[in-house]
Amino acid sequence: MRLLLLTHSFNSLTQRLFVELEARGHEVTIEFDIKDSVTIEAVRAAKPDLVIAPFLKRAIPPKVYEAHPCLVVHPGPPGDRGPSALDWAILNGESEWGVTVLQATAEMDGGPVWASGRFPMRAATKSSLYRNEVTETAVRAVLDAIEHRSPQPAPPGLWRPLMKQADRAIDWTGDSTETVLRKIRSADGNPGLLDEIHGRPVYLHDATPAEASGPPGDWLGWSGTSLCRATVDGAVWIGHLRWKDPEAVKLPATLVADTGIPLARWREEDVESGLRCACAQRSAGSHPHPDPLPPAGEGEIRYHRHGAVGYLHFPFHNGAMSTEQCQRLLTAYTEAVAEGTPVLVLMGGPDFWSNGIHLNTIEAAASPADESWRNINAMNDLTRAIVTTSGTLVISAMQGNAGAGGVFLALAADEVWARDGVVLNPHYKGMGNLYGSEYWTYLLPRRAGAEQAAQVTQARLPIGTAEARRLGLIDAHFGADVPGFVAEVERRAAALAADPSLPARLTAKAARRAADEAARPLDDYRRAELERMTLNFYGFDPSYHVARYNFVRKVPKSRTPLYLARHRSMGT
Repeated sequence: MRLLLLTHSFNSLTQRLFVELEARGHEVTIEFDIKDSVTIEAVRAAKPDLVIAPFLKRAIPPKVYEAHPCLVVHPGPPGDRGPSALDWAILNGESEWGVTVLQATAEMDGGPVWASGRFPMRAATKSSLYRNEVTETAVRAVLDAIEHRSPQPAPPGLWRPLMKQADRAIDWTGDSTETVLRKIRSADGNPGLLDEIHGRPVYLHDATPAEASGPPGDWLGWSGTSLCRATVDGAVWIGHLRWKDPEAVKLPATLVADTGIPLARWREEDVESGLRCACAQRSAGSHPHPDPLPPAGEGEIRYHRHGAVGYLHFPFHNGAMSTEQCQRLLTAYTEAVAEGTPVLVLMGGPDFWSNGIHLNTIEAAASPADESWRNINAMNDLTRAIVTTSGTLVISAMQGNAGAGGVFLALAADEVWARDGVVLNPHYKGMGNLYGSEYWTYLLPRRAGAEQAAQVTQARLPIGTAEARRLGLIDAHFGADVPGFVAEVERRAAALAADPSLPARLTAKAARRAADEAARPLDDYRRAELERMTLNFYGFDPSYHVARYNFVRKVPKSRTPLYLARHRSMGT
């Protein structure tokens, strides 16, 4: 079947649908919904049997849905209508929610229902629910709709309006911790929940409960890069902030506070009442309160050991890894290897394994080119440490998606396992023709072969786990959801640690690494990659810097790239 995915952007759900539909033999092409005339032109060129709209911010033009069946993926159960479905579900504390695949008509979200599904809600951000429960349910529903093509009349509907900041504004003197968390989680993504610091408007992101208490609304302390704020019955950690400013960038909370609030004001007005912020520490050279609060949540980086297996978790926000985060993870990795466990599992996070360098901290730096250089070298240091590890079998266990350098960081391990629904983007070119490093010119051909490695990096397309397994990028995929995947990882890792043949395998691993080093040293791969990256960062072509700027500030695409819009590149 010829299918056109009409979408606002190539987001996680659209990528997953692209992967699943192509795997089932459908002819799939993509068009970004920019304006009516462009959409009408694209549909005319694609001549689709079905138009599928996974993620839209505008209504489909009547000329399109009157001429072609158009299926809209709505992140709410049958009867739910409106543009903020998931926001309201989180804010209202729904215990169960759903996804509906409905046909576009003149009535917004009121067309015939082709398929639907439900899922239990969990205490999580809107983005996490969307990437996991919503995506899995939507994929099943879309496949069901295509297979059975049996639309049913829409049930009576409940229209929920676009959620505004006033609908979820926090009352720090009256809202409980649970209420504050639901409000911030419902606003997760762009732009975030609008609040203020000393009268200056700021967007809050990345909130988790804190084991602390104090006068409601007061800033209580800091840990890592998170700030702690009191509620009426406890406190919350705020992991990221962004000033309400067109040029502002979302960053770890202490970095935003450091650059936006006069340091003396923080010390005079907040430190005295318990705030311990990184800016005061750096300004004074010593901390006014020697010990920071306990780690925010479970911490950005944590290690635990179960029997003969060590597990290293690094659930970095959105999978981005700054220079400092790479350095801390390298320290944690080195310490974990030194424990001497025969098997070490790199768990990443439940939403992302890794997406490589941190474009936001780079964009906010005084010199984005210099910070790009520091960040890629920190990623390289970490990758090299994994590649050269001896005496330990290292496993990358990908609970969530991975992209760019994050994929190649995973390939540095001895084995790579992925959850069934994970999507990989093993390429850099979409970010302003970035060349990339992380020893990819060594790691990718080693697994996929030179010819397939070139195809993967040039295609700039997402791949699912079945295709990744066929290409040799991963060794196994399993698990319908994160808890199931983690349980199976633990079982398999324990079996490997108990395998009598493991010492021989580690000996063979060391021999292969020595042979590879003799054939071409790792330093040579790194040098060659960084020569190309130097041109990206410091050369005359500004494409990387422009692409990064647009990515960080969520600038909408002005056109659909031809590698996605196949109906345009083929002239059909």
